Amino acid sequence: MAGGSDNFSLSGPKHLNSIDWNNAHHRRSVAASLVEGVYVLEADRQANRRDSQSLAPPWWEFFHFKLIRQLVDDADHCIFGAIFEYKPPKYANYRKDSTGRSPRYVIAFRGTLIKLDSFARDLQLDIQIIRNGLHQTTRFGIAMKAVRDKVAEVGDSNVWLTGHSLGAAMAMLAGKTMARTGKFLEAFLFNPPFFSAPIERIKDKKVKHGLRFAGSVITAGLAIASATKGKYNNASNNGNGYEENLFSVISGWIPCLFVNQADHICSEYIGYFEHRKKMEEIGAGAIARFASQHSLGGLVMNMMGVQGVETAEPLHLLPSANLTVNLNPSKDFMGAHVLCQWWRPDLNLNCGVYKYK
Repeated sequence: MAGGSDNFSLSGPKHLNSIDWNNAHHRRSVAASLVEGVYVLEADRQANRRDSQSLAPPWWEFFHFKLIRQLVDDADHCIFGAIFEYKPPKYANYRKDSTGRSPRYVIAFRGTLIKLDSFARDLQLDIQIIRNGLHQTTRFGIAMKAVRDKVAEVGDSNVWLTGHSLGAAMAMLAGKTMARTGKFLEAFLFNPPFFSAPIERIKDKKVKHGLRFAGSVITAGLAIASATKGKYNNASNNGNGYEENLFSVISGWIPCLFVNQADHICSEYIGYFEHRKKMEEIGAGAIARFASQHSLGGLVMNMMGVQGVETAEPLHLLPSANLTVNLNPSKDFMGAHVLCQWWRPDLNLNCGVYKYK
């Protein structure tokens, strides 16, 4: 689901021939391009394009990055991620005040690739996201080890995480895992999955707010009831439900989320954060904060004893985020979900920072 052409010269952000790392558009575009590079790495592998025929290298070399490692799935041997090192030439035309925000290393993860050799495995991972079991997969284990090793080597301030769709879920889970240890990595998450009832698609704002308010009250009530019965375990498996301090521990991590209002895979993040803000304004912030730590669907299925749904912390729940919404109209779902939208220079964006209090 990368979208566009694999050829950088045809579809890449060639207008960014001088990077200002203080510029949000530049940082976003470079991060998205590196993820695109991972998509094309795997496409090159499947098409047996090698050396001069490879289409992937321009996606990172244009921005003076070097590929230092490919991350390969042990199940189907596909390339799902890569580690890039920033190697700017001495003569590069970069602003003196911007280099401090540049990364030393970027770990990038692609999303679902609709190609024969990798689609089946990618689909399995997509299903694991819905089941809340991504943390148990071997692909994530490989990714998490790569992140831990690089952070241990160079420090958390020198490592960026980025990913698209399935890859954004991988990067988000890795970032949350590191945040629990007090290491906050800069993260750029494009179209991250948020599986929920499609409330954001409702046009009537009053109806939308009413549904979210009712959902928060019901979620909070079920969480309390479930915790009392000891059926809904938190990440430490103590049988007392999610504790707010676990959510607070990672609240200082503020990943950059990029969602399209027409993309039903990720658009619920808009309402997730906006609703919590509105609940604070009407004096019901405590309910919203408690409810935002839980998944209503997960609570219901676990209380009903539904098998096959993991009881670990729901992946998509975040205490804080720097949320960027693409307001440009899209012709269809694919147009709203493609990665290439994020390096366009003419985007109509709505940005907001949401911090857990």
